[in-house]
Amino acid sequence: MGYTLCVLGCGTMGIAILSGVIDSLDSASKLHNAFNPKWESHTPGTLTPVGPPDAAMATRYIACVSREESSRKLRVIFDALGQLGQAVEILVAQNVGAVKQSDVVLLCCKPQLAHAILSEPGMSEALEGKLLISILAGVTITQLTGWVTSSTRVVRAMPNTPCKIREGMTVVSNVAPSSHAESDRLIILKIFSSIGRCRFLEEKHFDACTALSGSGPAFACIFLEAMADGGVMMGLPRAEALELAAQTLQGAARMVLQGGAHPAQIKDAVTTPGGCTIAGLLALEDGRVRSTIARGIQIATERASELGQTPKK
Repeated sequence: MGYTLCVLGCGTMGIAILSGVIDSLDSASKLHNAFNPKWESHTPGTLTPVGPPDAAMATRYIACVSREESSRKLRVIFDALGQLGQAVEILVAQNVGAVKQSDVVLLCCKPQLAHAILSEPGMSEALEGKLLISILAGVTITQLTGWVTSSTRVVRAMPNTPCKIREGMTVVSNVAPSSHAESDRLIILKIFSSIGRCRFLEEKHFDACTALSGSGPAFACIFLEAMADGGVMMGLPRAEALELAAQTLQGAARMVLQGGAHPAQIKDAVTTPGGCTIAGLLALEDGRVRSTIARGIQIATERASELGQTPKK
């Protein structure tokens, strides 16, 4: 039972996905997580895989890279994950051979390299009848299907870096109707709901999702760091200021996700008349923080739409 999962271009995000999936299946990790449960419930309809492997769960993993140096780094990373991590096969410059051995392929290379990789001699044939999941920003399903044969089932997914600690947010394009649709959807959910939340959305929303949840952790960390800097400015030790800021943001996020509270409700509940919170909020509004953040998402979305395009010569 089970299938072979291949990651083409196993860089930062490929490592994060494989590490998260392996961690979710590792028995030692499950024992650890029994005492440190994930704080939030998965998206309704998705669950962290439990029990023995089935046809929708990978039982063999192949990671593909282009350089020996990258291979050595991956070996160290995956070996640290225990027995399952040590079983990950790492291949150098053998993309076509790896795909031939696989049932499901995760395309995790840089967007600009997608066409070159999918155009390698023998790649189209190797992908025939298989599920290709692309996590590339800006590379559309129309582009991808133009580089493979019609029998290849193409899906786009957009995970973010926190999937490495199984707190990721992944948006997946709707699965096209076919005889494999149900099994493909189950495989996709097993992969991405094991590393966080998973939502299916129309592809037209993907550039915005790339900016919001893909780039979002960087934006959130700028705000977190600024909060900590403010605490340091007012005399707090750096370590404690950072802990207070991080836990505060996490707690607010939990109230939204778990309690279903709107951010404005939480803000208003904290803001008392004439208090310190409203004074701080007005200072933030003076600095146009709200519009600056929203514009940041807008600019990142526009840039995401450009990433998959052929560079101008």
